[in-house]
Amino acid sequence: MAHIAAIGEVMVELAPFPLDIPETKGRDLMALGFAGDTYNTSVYMARLGLQTDYVTKLGEDSYSKKIMQRMNSEKIGTGMIECIAGRSPGLYIISNTPDGEREFSYWRKEAPARELFSTPENCEALFLKLKQCDCVYLSGITLAIIGEQSRGNLFVILEKLRANGVSIAFDSNYRPRLWRDKQEAQDAMLQIMQHTDIALLTLDDELLLWGDDTIEGAKARYQNCNLRELVLKRGAEDAVIITANSQVHIPVPPVANVIDTTGAGDTFNAGYLAARLQNKSAEDAARQGIRCAGIIIRHRGAVIEKSVFDKELGA
Repeated sequence: MAHIAAIGEVMVELAPFPLDIPETKGRDLMALGFAGDTYNTSVYMARLGLQTDYVTKLGEDSYSKKIMQRMNSEKIGTGMIECIAGRSPGLYIISNTPDGEREFSYWRKEAPARELFSTPENCEALFLKLKQCDCVYLSGITLAIIGEQSRGNLFVILEKLRANGVSIAFDSNYRPRLWRDKQEAQDAMLQIMQHTDIALLTLDDELLLWGDDTIEGAKARYQNCNLRELVLKRGAEDAVIITANSQVHIPVPPVANVIDTTGAGDTFNAGYLAARLQNKSAEDAARQGIRCAGIIIRHRGAVIEKSVFDKELGA
C-alpha cells in the first residue's frame, strides 16, 4: 500500500445549525466539526486506499482529543502528530450572508500547528519519519501559518526528502488574509515549487495571486521549476495536465444539484494523488479526482459521511 503524509492544520469548525422548534427561537445554534484543507484531503486519500499519515501539532484539550479520535476512525495515522500541554487547536465559525454566501471568522493565532518546523530538533525528527513515505503533500495554507523562518526549515527538509526518493505534492491554496502581503506569498510559492514534483493548482487562486488565470501563463510561470506534473483545476471547465512533453485536457462532466463547493479542490487532490500512487496514469488520476469532487459538491460540508462517499463512488 502506497504511503503518503499530509502536513497542515486541523481546526475546530462551528457551522450554523438551524432548528425550527420553539425552544431554539432567537438562538444561534452551531454544529461542531473539524476541517482544514490538507486534513480534508487526508480523509479522502485514506478512504481511497492510501496509507495516510497526518503531520501537525495539537493540544491536549478535549477538542484535540476529538480530532485525534476522528482521525483514528478514518484510519489516518497520528504517529507524526505532537500534542502540546496547555494548547488548543484553531477555531473558525461559518456564517451565511443574506444571499446565501458563506463567510468565515478565524481564531488561529495561538494554534500549535503554527510551530511546525520551528526548531532544528523538530525538523530532524519529522524528516526521519517522512522519509519512510512515498509522497508528502502540503499546501499554501501550510506555508502561510508557519512563518518565514519555519518555511526555510521546511524547504531544507523537502530537498532532503526528494533526494531520498520521496515525491512532493503541493496545492497553492492561496488565502490572502494569512499572508503579510502578496509579495511574501508569491516568493514563498515560487520557492516551494522548486521542491515540488506534482503541483495541483486552481486557476482561481492563480488569478488572485498573480493576476493571471490562463493556462499559458501558469506554464510560463513555473517552466523553470522542473515539475513532473502541473495539474490545473478549472471548476466546471476541463482539468489540464501539463508535463514536459504533453498537455492533456480532461473534461469535467456536468453535475446536477450542486449544493456546496467547499472542499472540492481538496477532494480532487485526494482522488488524483491516490490514483497516481496506485500506479494509474495522470489522465485516469484526473478523472478520479473529478469524480470525487463531483460527489462532494452535491453535499454540504468538506467532509461527508464515509458511507455516503463510498456508495456514490461505487455507483
